[in-house]
Amino acid sequence: MKPKSYRKKATRQPALHKRRQVLARQAAELINQFRAELPLALAVAVIDMASGNSLAAHSASAGLDLPAAARFQVGLVLRKHQALAALGLPNEQMEDVLITLSSQLHLLRLTRTGEQLIALVVDARTTNLALARVILRTLAEQLETASALRAA
Repeated sequence: MKPKSYRKKATRQPALHKRRQVLARQAAELINQFRAELPLALAVAVIDMASGNSLAAHSASAGLDLPAAARFQVGLVLRKHQALAALGLPNEQMEDVLITLSSQLHLLRLTRTGEQLIALVVDARTTNLALARVILRTLAEQLETASALRAA
């Protein structure tokens, strides 16, 4: 028998792995819904805020690699939270972050729990920003509902 120090300790890895699989499946379903509702979207990703990893992503353009940018987007949202605290606005809830480029609009939206971030890239010339925000908000709420049901 191996000495006690060499024995493998029981871990909760299978439960954590299963949770990640469920989150990834829900994120993939959300991406498919989003693509159906806003087919001209250039890219969309669901990102885990804790790890900065992309749970699911789709890009219609080879030049847009949202999974690679996921950690930067998480950092941007965390810095914005710090800025809100520095401004003395602790009761404000960040709804979404809009980054306007010459040809693209980047929308970042946190779920209410703050566990996931949805990143969306659309063409600035052909996309109705109000419609994109409504669809993004609706799908974020669906992801929150699915997460709440999973936790129950």
